[in-house]
Amino acid sequence: MTMPPVLQIGEFPAAVQTMIGERFALRTLAEVDADDALRARIGAIVTRSNYDIDEALIARLPSLRIVATSGVGFDRIPVAYARERGVVVTNTPDLLNAAVAELTIGLMLALLRRLPMADRFTRSGAWTRGAFPLGSSLAGKRVGIVGMGRIGREIARRLMPFDVSIAYFGRSRQALDFPYFSDVIELAGWSDVLIASCPGGRETRHLIDAAVLDALGPNGMLVNIARGSVVDEAALVTALARNAIAGAALDVFEHEPLADSPLCGFEQVVLSPHIGSATHETRLAMARLMIDNVLAVFETGKGITVVE
Repeated sequence: MTMPPVLQIGEFPAAVQTMIGERFALRTLAEVDADDALRARIGAIVTRSNYDIDEALIARLPSLRIVATSGVGFDRIPVAYARERGVVVTNTPDLLNAAVAELTIGLMLALLRRLPMADRFTRSGAWTRGAFPLGSSLAGKRVGIVGMGRIGREIARRLMPFDVSIAYFGRSRQALDFPYFSDVIELAGWSDVLIASCPGGRETRHLIDAAVLDALGPNGMLVNIARGSVVDEAALVTALARNAIAGAALDVFEHEPLADSPLCGFEQVVLSPHIGSATHETRLAMARLMIDNVLAVFETGKGITVVE
């Protein structure tokens, strides 16, 4: 089978880039924009879930058959518009669940035990001048999970040995042993730690807003490993500034990469650069599935993990 040229949007880790380059004739957006003949031949787009694919780009590619993203999120791809044009959209679900859940636990512990601050305290020599401030235990905490999908359930499974109480909010009650809240504000009021692990998109934009943060309260903490759009960052900054919540740990942001944000000025905030799935093992597995989705569309007309 002769594959048409493939448009790459965004950057991949070096090992993943090599793998993709061995399978496809990759082209950049600049090359495609400069060459009408090339643009007319592009058959696929490969990308990561933190890059935007807009309707205008899809409309300019008459031979496009698939947009394959390496990631679980697809809120930055116009799925309905692609479907109207006969373009398949695929993602890479399940493969990153464990890695994201692991990072969630790490962020939570880093926040509760003030690990970034402790690292700076030790390196600076401040330890020689006195004791480090006390942190908080995870054991005994009430942890609310906003979005009990695949990743939410993996987080819950990893939390159980820590002797915590778990409850959740979602679109519907599931057959789980954890208490269910139909209102996210009520869940926040119950929680010591609130974890956002729901999908992004219009339905969840600013789901975690000022009212939710007020309900979480001055001793409550927020962890977001979902999408930056899920949390109203302006409201979060205000809540942190007036000590309306105790702290936050964030792996995703409304605007990425994060730059010149007030969030960087708070000691009670732990920040990581959208690395939920960023392990060698996970990214390679995701890339393989992304490649297989593209090949499957051109070989059989159907993707493997199609976004419905």
